[in-house]
Amino acid sequence: MDVHGEATFVRAYEPRTVLDAGCGTGRVAVELARHGIEVVGADVDRSMLATARAAAPHVEWVESDLAELDLGRTFDVVVMAGNVPLFTPPGTQQALVQGVARHVRTILVAGFSLDRGYTAEDYDEHCANAGLRLVERYATWDRQEFQDGDYAVSVHAVN
Repeated sequence: MDVHGEATFVRAYEPRTVLDAGCGTGRVAVELARHGIEVVGADVDRSMLATARAAAPHVEWVESDLAELDLGRTFDVVVMAGNVPLFTPPGTQQALVQGVARHVRTILVAGFSLDRGYTAEDYDEHCANAGLRLVERYATWDRQEFQDGDYAVSVHAVN
């Protein structure tokens, strides 16, 4: 298993700028920055951000609820790795998607388990409400074909 699979997936789109939404301790953001990509990491968890800041002080780290995030700019890619929609309170996923979608210049990439009450169909609807359309869906970060499994990596583009 590639420990940097999410970053490798994102790098395939050749972004210059990336928002790592729900960055946690910064594993994905730090790897993207290591490849010369301008990255901003955002998370609501102060202790996780402290770990991220210690690992990569040169990366911009923002403490914010993603539903309320407003950085006043857009990014080539916004990524939510690590089950981000599942860590929000039930019923707030639409607000989460709206919050991150306002930062999407080109694509939003999200990977999460589908067996915890939030489905790919729910996510697609929330993305559509935010002005994004599904362009690709995979079963894994290494682009295995999606066949209604219990995990999905979805790529939505600006309409």
